Order: sequence, then structure tokens, then C-alpha cells
Amino acid sequence: MRADARRNLHKIVEAAAEVVAERGVNAPMEAIAKRAGVGIGTLYRRFPDRDALIAAVGDHYIHTMAEALDTAAAGSADAWNAIREFVSWVAEPGRAALSTALAVLPEEAIVEREEFARVRAGWVGQFDALVRKAQAEGSMRPDVGVEDLVHLLNVFTCHPDQLPAPVAADPGRYLLLMLDGMKSGAATPSGA
Repeated sequence: MRADARRNLHKIVEAAAEVVAERGVNAPMEAIAKRAGVGIGTLYRRFPDRDALIAAVGDHYIHTMAEALDTAAAGSADAWNAIREFVSWVAEPGRAALSTALAVLPEEAIVEREEFARVRAGWVGQFDALVRKAQAEGSMRPDVGVEDLVHLLNVFTCHPDQLPAPVAADPGRYLLLMLDGMKSGAATPSGA
């Protein structure tokens, strides 16, 4: 692929992610082309229909998550801070809006696609390694697993409509409060 074609492709997917976060998966293709700074013909040459574009947005989203986890793991002093940084990143308003928009789609449209599933499995595996490392370092409760964190991220960023309005208005704050409950020493003793 030529360099200019690759740039256009990247611009279209980035613009589509922004517009979908703002307006949902049924946002006008024209709005996406305009945001990308390309003609509608260029958009349709790259993506013959909305489904193809939305699938590319899903792949872009999961790749971005994997990169953010890499960055958090590489740039943090310890595993606990890497987990906290990543959770904060995922809950940023624009990103959470994109998660919410993509969550309305049937699983086969995004989640069950081979590329999405492969990259998701990779970042979940890396996230699990961070959780185990934080536990080994003594900063995270031993009874918490990566599945707990993935479920919380899913609820708070993909399904805010199922949360009370004040929580849905600031999911990042509540995610971090819940994460703080996963620190060592935060566990409620059995029988309490």
C-alpha cells in the first residue's frame, strides 16, 4: 500500500472512531469522511460499507488498548501503578464513549472477529500478568483476578446505561474507587 493510501486509511479509521464515539455506530458516513479530510469516494474505496468501517474501528480500538497497556506497563514503577494507569486510560470519556457505542453491536460484528479476538486475548494475558505481579509485589489483594477487572471495565465503559446516573456521568472516578478496594489490606475479613 502506498504511503498516502496508508495515511488516508489511518485518518479515516481515526476519524470514524471519534465520530462513532460522539454520534454512535449509525453516524453518517459523510460526517466521517469530512472529519478525516477525505472525499466520500475515498472512504467508500477503503470501506465498501458501514460494517467494514465499524469492524476496522473495533480493531483499531482493541489495538489501541493493547498499546496503552504496553505503555502503562513500561512506564510505571510497579505493577499496581501500571494497572491503575491503564484503568484510568480506558475510562477516559471519549474512549469510554467509543466502548459504549461499539457495545451495542452484535458480538459477531466486532468481538468475535479473528483480529479483535487475537489482540484482546493478548492484552488480557498481559493484564493478567500485571495482576499476578502486583499480587506478588504485595500491592494487590490475592483474591482478585484479571476477570474481575475486565468485568468492571466492561460494565463501567461499555454499559454505563446500566449504572446510576451519577456513576455513569463519571465512570472513571468510580472505577478507580473500586480499584482501590482491590489493594492489599482492603479485603473484608471472612465472616464480617
